[in-house]
Amino acid sequence: MTHKDIVKMTNISPRTVRYAIRKLKEAHLIIEKFNFRDARQTIYQGKTVPGAAL
Repeated sequence: MTHKDIVKMTNISPRTVRYAIRKLKEAHLIIEKFNFRDARQTIYQGKTVPGAAL
């Protein structure tokens, strides 16, 4: 999902979403991917953690 998608889906302020994304990146829990449709945006994807319950 892009930053904009997360804001729309959660109805959380853009600034709060940016903060949460930064914290998740620091904890190595999400992956940043290049958005081929729009190079100005980044796609964020949750990382699979071995042994984590679904």
